[in-house]
Amino acid sequence: MGRLSQDFFMDDAVEVAKKLLGKILVHETKEGITKCRIVETEAYMGVLDKGSHAYSGKVTKRTATLYEQGGVAYVYLIYGMYHCMNVVVNVKGLAQGVLIRALEPLEGIELMKKRRKLDKVKNLCNGPGKLCIAMDITKKENGVNLMTSSLFIEDAKKKEPFEIVSAKRINIDYAEEAKDFLWRFYIKDTPYVSVKSKE
Repeated sequence: MGRLSQDFFMDDAVEVAKKLLGKILVHETKEGITKCRIVETEAYMGVLDKGSHAYSGKVTKRTATLYEQGGVAYVYLIYGMYHCMNVVVNVKGLAQGVLIRALEPLEGIELMKKRRKLDKVKNLCNGPGKLCIAMDITKKENGVNLMTSSLFIEDAKKKEPFEIVSAKRINIDYAEEAKDFLWRFYIKDTPYVSVKSKE
């Protein structure tokens, strides 16, 4: 299937976070190709969102990519050791992004097992740091264009209906009222999500 076009990424983060569910994340590397179905996302709404890196509008070397026009990857380190991949969305300057939180492995599973040093498929990509290790997504991919690079998102060949669950975002207790926004989205009844809502 074809890569998603620029237009797909030009909506606000909440809408794109929902639209990305069921889409296929692909990374072509020298080691091989990995493909995974996106099953969990989180929306970050930019300068007014206390959970966002862009809250208050401050631009840093780390966050500069987030201010680009929708359709590029924003990849950063957490805890100094794990990468997280976000998709920048909407018009340039709004600093909105969607965190890819969990994936269902589809192709290149043996390669992902090797990278993760793990055999259990369900746990290969059920967290933002885990999926970046499995798919070899690092700071090298920060700022790459998702329409033209070896890291991209495509439509699923077979579109199966699913129900979307809305829940609170994870690990943003510092975000005051924003920590309670239901801006995490995942496919109901999939075993591949990072955390299922108890609500």
